[in-house]
Amino acid sequence: MPASTVRVGVQIAPQHSPYATIRDTLAELEDLGVDIAFNWDHFFPLSGDPDGTHFEGWTMLAAWAEQTTRIEFGPLVTCNTYRNPDLLADMARTVDHISAKDGAGRLVFGIGSGWFERDYAEYAYDFGTAGSRLDALDAAMPRIEARWAALNPAPTRKIPVLIGGGGEKKTLRIVAEHADIWHSFSDVETLERKLGVLHEWCERVGRPTDAIEISTGVDVSGALTAEQGSALDAQHALGARLFTIGVSGPDIDLAPVKALLAWRDGVSG
Repeated sequence: MPASTVRVGVQIAPQHSPYATIRDTLAELEDLGVDIAFNWDHFFPLSGDPDGTHFEGWTMLAAWAEQTTRIEFGPLVTCNTYRNPDLLADMARTVDHISAKDGAGRLVFGIGSGWFERDYAEYAYDFGTAGSRLDALDAAMPRIEARWAALNPAPTRKIPVLIGGGGEKKTLRIVAEHADIWHSFSDVETLERKLGVLHEWCERVGRPTDAIEISTGVDVSGALTAEQGSALDAQHALGARLFTIGVSGPDIDLAPVKALLAWRDGVSG
């Protein structure tokens, strides 16, 4: 991805809506010109009624692969410890192939260490500690990469790896070693500090920082406020190039998405 390219992502929360609404929302996002559509990898809602309607992420991504033709898509983010890493790599490779309409797949492989304790408790996964979950992610990434190299057929392209999280001692070192995209939810001041830490880790592992696309979660209203626009501009000046907004049922409002797209087109133009 050229360093100057600004992209918009939209995370469709797979909660509080019938699947038909999620499917129709994805189609509208592709028609609007959104660059990447995300869901998430959880088993229960993260907001609203905690026992409300919810759908599993990876089976949904396979459907998205068939439904769409242009837009990239992926989980923001899959939880590493919910699945064997080799199986997860095979799942991603398969979805990559399903999405390949003109030779190259469109999956963005978002992954993180996991954090939502209810998922672990109700699905009988070992929650461990934040440190042990990051250690598991550290161990899983080489396995995932090795499995992609061994699969027949191979992925259609080098599947872009997005790693989410901002931990400065472990997460950003894993980002420096393995990620094509680093995603965080950071204000301008925090983003600036963490980019400095990421640069230090990249120097240690011998990788240029500009090889990693900087992704940030943003809060935008239907009519972009001056404060929101200023924050977007400041993050862009720091090097952020992928700006992602979330939408959720039961009433999915795409006005903020349209405002963010207008800002993207103004910056790119």
